Amino acid sequence: MRRTLFGQDHEDFRSLVRDFLAREVVPVYDDWRRAGLVPRDLFTALGKLGVLGTAIPEEYGGAGLDDYRFNVVLQEECARVTATLGGLRTHLDVVVPYFTGLADADQRARWFPGLATGELYTAIAMSEPGTGSDLAGVTTTAVRDGDDFVVNGAKTFITGGYHADLVIVVARTATDPGNRRNGLSLLVLEKGMPGFTVGRKLDKLGLTVQDTVELSFADVRVPAANLLGEEGAAFAALRRNLAQERLAIAVGAVAQNRAAIDLTIAYVRDRKVFGQPVAHFQNTKFELAAMAAELEAAQAMLDAAITAHVAGELSAVDAAKVKLFCTEAQGRAVDRCLQLHGGYGYILEYPIARLYADARVSRIYGGTSEVMKTIISKSMGL
Repeated sequence: MRRTLFGQDHEDFRSLVRDFLAREVVPVYDDWRRAGLVPRDLFTALGKLGVLGTAIPEEYGGAGLDDYRFNVVLQEECARVTATLGGLRTHLDVVVPYFTGLADADQRARWFPGLATGELYTAIAMSEPGTGSDLAGVTTTAVRDGDDFVVNGAKTFITGGYHADLVIVVARTATDPGNRRNGLSLLVLEKGMPGFTVGRKLDKLGLTVQDTVELSFADVRVPAANLLGEEGAAFAALRRNLAQERLAIAVGAVAQNRAAIDLTIAYVRDRKVFGQPVAHFQNTKFELAAMAAELEAAQAMLDAAITAHVAGELSAVDAAKVKLFCTEAQGRAVDRCLQLHGGYGYILEYPIARLYADARVSRIYGGTSEVMKTIISKSMGL
């Protein structure tokens, strides 16, 4: 079905990204997989290309384009070559919006030029060992002491935390027995602050080149000037940005779903069983036809959600719906695609195996499928 989401500027951007990936990523991607990490200079290279600064205002070296569709193009092109660029999606789709939406004039002058060039790379630290989707349960504390906050606690599952120069930390600055959501604040911790420790890089089932780490804070003194937004108002800011985070996960899910189907079509045309291509069997045709139909439904739903988001109209409930549907569809598709690869699908040399492993987390991070269903059911009065 014809998509009407993108204009010529987006397609020009697509060509730029596609050329970069073909030249700078695809030839060395297997090396990154073996190392379990993308190189830090990848982000400065993307910064020079202009990819990182699309949403940064022009006065700080960015393009000043408040248009999420450029982020969509980047994800689609990465999926097309079955590559992930570390925590770049989290940096652009999740963290940068906190800076552009909440930073004051001084913070913009300090941080925005580096965000545009890739000299500054970011992460956000929400999840803790004892709290995942329950953001109100955060126990990391930040106690005011003169011109500083003193931060203590620990975070886990922090995407991009190994490379990050700036980490937005969700910490409790006050306690309200009547409402756990009150008293949470956002503090920007900088790499190298005494007491700020980046722990081990977690070994994951998939997303092997994405640095996911544990962080710990032991009496870290953070200048009050690094408070992002209003003190005690973090929960509202987190809720506002969750819609884009969930939409971004759906974008990746649909793009990777499409990549899995394209890979499988090419494989079954070439692979022969019992003297004929696997593509000639009715079961193969029916499986791929069903996946193609579901993919079109997911793409149409996603494009409608992106359009609403660009217009500032995407609700939290609709973001939950699109994340739920698109990630569940992805899970079904990559499983069936791997099955059509037979034994080779289980071998990591084949991209479908990596897509299968990468897909599993889509139904977990950014809010589990069960959390999405809870949000949707509440909107139905249930």
